[in-house]
Amino acid sequence: MADDEDFADKEEIKLSSAYDRKEIISSGNTEIDKRMGGGIPTGSLTLIEGANDTGKSVLTQQLMWGGLQQGFLFSLYTTENTIKSFLRQMSSLSLDVTDYFILGNLRIYPIHVEGLEWAADIPFLDYIVADIKIKSAEVIIIDSLTVFVSNASENDILNFFASCKNLCDDGRTIMITVHTYAFSEELLTRVRSICDAHLSLRKEEVGERLVRTMEVAKIRGAQKTTGNIVAFEVEPSLGLRIIPVSKAKA
Repeated sequence: MADDEDFADKEEIKLSSAYDRKEIISSGNTEIDKRMGGGIPTGSLTLIEGANDTGKSVLTQQLMWGGLQQGFLFSLYTTENTIKSFLRQMSSLSLDVTDYFILGNLRIYPIHVEGLEWAADIPFLDYIVADIKIKSAEVIIIDSLTVFVSNASENDILNFFASCKNLCDDGRTIMITVHTYAFSEELLTRVRSICDAHLSLRKEEVGERLVRTMEVAKIRGAQKTTGNIVAFEVEPSLGLRIIPVSKAKA
């Protein structure tokens, strides 16, 4: 009987490991994953919103680092960095992904928008969707969407998120960062409803200290309960680190 129980335990562990690899994208940090109900379920459309300097990019970088370690293939569309500056930034956070980039597990597509103009009758958002469709990546990060929605109509924006949701239904996982001010409150509510996961980042005064906070508003399909509001800080040698409430208030 004991042998049967040991076998059952081992099988449960194996199944759990397979589930984690196939169904959940981990940040590579147990404490962060715990706050997100286990991690980001694959096949999710995730909206990460916040004001300037609230940690949106660092959060996606942490999730990328964890996901690459699990074996996922990533594509990053960035208006924030060049390839060189992105790899250097990740390395400075002790989240070095250079090897994954060299091996092709991570592909980086810088989008330089300064002075860029495109046809008004063809939303640039459509180009992004079309490009994602032809890529082999399992996980796509867009950091940040703000510049592309500033001149887009509400219909174009909603159609873009609906198209991304369709891609997620087909097995892709898409994470999008955006500045909260980019959308009207009504449009933001509609976008949030389309997305499977919604993380809201802010800077707040906690005690006598100004800290970044992350509200896990929803994550459909999370392994555990979500809804947490947690404080965190970004340390050059550690990346994103959760701050205990007692320390944040000190």
